[in-house]
Amino acid sequence: MTRKTKRTIWISLAAFVLIVGGAAAFYFGSILNQLNGLQKEGDESPFAGIENVEKVSTPDPPKWEGTETVNILVMGVDARGLEKGEVPRSDSMMVVSLDPLTKKINLFSILRDTYVNIDGYGKERINTAITHGPNVAMKAAGDLLGIPVQYYVYTDFQGFIKLVDAVGGVDFDVEKDMHYTSKADNNEYDIDLKKGYQHLDGNTALMYVRFRHDAMSDYARSERQREFLKAVAAKMQSTTTIAKLPSILEEVNPYVDTNLTLSDMWKLGGLGYQSSMNGSEQIPPMKMLKEERTPGGAEVLSVTNEEKLKQYIQDIIHPPVQEEGSTTGAEDKTASGDEQDSKQPAQ
Repeated sequence: MTRKTKRTIWISLAAFVLIVGGAAAFYFGSILNQLNGLQKEGDESPFAGIENVEKVSTPDPPKWEGTETVNILVMGVDARGLEKGEVPRSDSMMVVSLDPLTKKINLFSILRDTYVNIDGYGKERINTAITHGPNVAMKAAGDLLGIPVQYYVYTDFQGFIKLVDAVGGVDFDVEKDMHYTSKADNNEYDIDLKKGYQHLDGNTALMYVRFRHDAMSDYARSERQREFLKAVAAKMQSTTTIAKLPSILEEVNPYVDTNLTLSDMWKLGGLGYQSSMNGSEQIPPMKMLKEERTPGGAEVLSVTNEEKLKQYIQDIIHPPVQEEGSTTGAEDKTASGDEQDSKQPAQ
């Protein structure tokens, strides 16, 4: 090999390293810029119009070598028809619980008509908590589940549509025909899906997770939302989607607010990528749920035994050690979950 040939090779390698390094810097720089923009402040915050709303505080993240779980309240709202500064009730509420030791994720989908004590505001449906600010919503969810909720992520219909479109849609099995029309919405959010395995884009995915016009109403809808969220999470872990992360974040950025800092997001993103789904549950579960009416006559859902519910959550997150031949609460949980779609709430 001649000296000239060696020099050419080294120049080519140097150019390659510079190009790759520049591309990597641009990639991570774009991600950092978009992640920084997810935490809205001042007038950009969707909660800017709430009077006397306490400042959203971000606690120190758990030590990854410790045993603490990380619990994130994810709220989806329908912001159509609202004036600037108005905060809608949450249309869906989920707590995502990540265990940094076991690398397991649990999803808890809270029925929006669950009647709870909202600290400082009395007894209300839990979906009203967000109208008093994200700290109130996090505390309401945490009090119900018996776990600390450290973080929140807030988005509306448009943010959900943008996310699904940005990841390229999701292949999903729609379990039955779904049809619903509403003139009140000028038919903007009508639902028309056919049964079967199909590709859902943002608009059709929203139809799927919103549908509740059947015998099981919100009970079946909360299950659909959890299953679809798991499918989106799996799509997000693909190599192709990771490569598109800067553009995905750019699409959803205007529609998302959170108290997660850039450092939190970076750490949780790495933890989430390494973790696997452990399970998903409706809260309250059917066996701890009853229908009743408020003093004003409105139908709500309440928990039959709050302490049992909190223990139920603990048994899911930290399954008790089982002696050979014994039956645990976790087994009862699984049996109850298998029957959810066939049971009506206890009266």
